[in-house]
Amino acid sequence: MNRLKEDLRAILRADQVSDSESILEQHSHDESYHTPVLPDVVVFPESTEDVVAVISYAARQGVAVVPFGAGSSLEGHVIPVSGGISLDMMRMNQVLEVRPDDFLVRVQPGVLKDELNERLGRYGLFFPVDPGSNASLGGMAATNASGTTTVRYGAMRDNVRALEVVLPTGKVIQTSSLAPKSSSGYNITSLFVGSEGTLGVITELWLRVWGIPEQTVAARAVFSDVEHCVRAATAIVGAGIPVVRMELVDGSYIAAVNQYSGSDFPTLPTLFLEFHGNRRHVEADVEVAKEVIADEGCTSFEFVTDEKARQDMWAARHHALYAFMHQYPGFGHMSTDVCVPVSKLPEAVLRAKELLSQTGVRGAIVGHVGDGNFHVSMAVDRENPDDLAQADAFNEQLVYTALSLGGTCTGEHGVGLGKRKYQQKEHGDALAVMQAIRTAIDPQHLMNPGKLVDPATTTTHT
Repeated sequence: MNRLKEDLRAILRADQVSDSESILEQHSHDESYHTPVLPDVVVFPESTEDVVAVISYAARQGVAVVPFGAGSSLEGHVIPVSGGISLDMMRMNQVLEVRPDDFLVRVQPGVLKDELNERLGRYGLFFPVDPGSNASLGGMAATNASGTTTVRYGAMRDNVRALEVVLPTGKVIQTSSLAPKSSSGYNITSLFVGSEGTLGVITELWLRVWGIPEQTVAARAVFSDVEHCVRAATAIVGAGIPVVRMELVDGSYIAAVNQYSGSDFPTLPTLFLEFHGNRRHVEADVEVAKEVIADEGCTSFEFVTDEKARQDMWAARHHALYAFMHQYPGFGHMSTDVCVPVSKLPEAVLRAKELLSQTGVRGAIVGHVGDGNFHVSMAVDRENPDDLAQADAFNEQLVYTALSLGGTCTGEHGVGLGKRKYQQKEHGDALAVMQAIRTAIDPQHLMNPGKLVDPATTTTHT
């Protein structure tokens, strides 16, 4: 290990390579429940050339490399299960170019989402993908992150125009042109988005950006039960209303929020909605949405246009996780997500509620229900194997439910370590195609080994 550190310090600067105990520990885990593993060394590249040098060295020496961003992933993506190099990309944090007329921006992978939007604001633009944390854009691309705005703007895969990637050989490629569309060649940009660091290291991103809307309206709709709440969400989608955010927060979460923040929201399943656009169109959209959800049993509907009031309304959704965990001091957080066709969403959410009741798991449901994706947060005793096993069993039953409905084991958290064991069941023979692609690009399996579709460990579980 001393030789590894000294070799890398000869390639880069001494302050770009660390094996201090605190730095290794920081890079041994993410925000998931998976067991941490220490890397052998942490490297902080500051340019594409630095990444090329490290990757080329690792290829020659047969050393594993795990790209690391803000560390906010939820399925163990950045845990270095084979040791090796943790490649921390956060010093590559520059907004390199803004092209307002093309609605494009070029950034390095360590730029944080909120930092980018602060920079774009002066141009009247914003980047819409909005996961729960202020994640790094490279990490968001690597996991195909999405979030609350997906129903309107799509996930990362829909908002990445092109990538610069360092392949496992050290070769640098540009994945596509900057044209708005193309029929030339394979769409390898989409291949690298969501590849979880298993095919190469993203060193630059060209991202699609949007104009800041004239008006934003937030709304809160309350229902007597989860089924009517979810059916209202699917009805809004079916009516073609261009809603920007549509979030389900179940009664358990609302009760936790009230206790945590002193609010007095009805402790019933609630849809939080948001509309963007010019004033006339937004007003029309709100009225149509109000009529649609009234037909689905909405018991209370409130909307606001004032920015402070909008932020206050959304606080119930944004603070839901903290409020939920506040009820269980000393417990750890385990989160899972699935995604199903929108028409199957009511059935999937009801089944999730039944499973929580049957298993006794301490959990609550939130979801980006406009795109069929929902999450279950669970409070778990990480020191109690039985408690962890119970939560894992719930997770498995929820995944099987989603797959039986034509859905996927993860809508946005990614596979990482936690969802590897479901890949064969979900993809069948197509998994072998994915494994062949990975082997062709990374024949030594040095890039983030043990994750996603690693041929040697795809069907195992950590």
